[in-house]
Amino acid sequence: MKIHLTAIIMVKEQYREEVASILQNMVLQTRKEEACELYNLHQGLEDPNLFTFYEIWKSRDGLTEHNDQPYIRAFGELVTEKLQEQPTIFLTTLL
Repeated sequence: MKIHLTAIIMVKEQYREEVASILQNMVLQTRKEEACELYNLHQGLEDPNLFTFYEIWKSRDGLTEHNDQPYIRAFGELVTEKLQEQPTIFLTTLL
């Protein structure tokens, strides 16, 4: 079963450019993963501190493998203090 994931990330304004660069690198790396069908990063028009990932994974196992990648773990370790709050993540499947 495919997994659709939406992640909402609110960044502190003073770290916006730094975090945006990290997120864009995650996009470049993640799109190389075999289980990744779609991995898009969006930035808010009204609030540029808002970033949203929209992702489609071939399987839950593929998503689990993605979350174990060094660049994903590094994101969690590096930017925690640079976010306004913990990311909100929605896991869904297409009906």
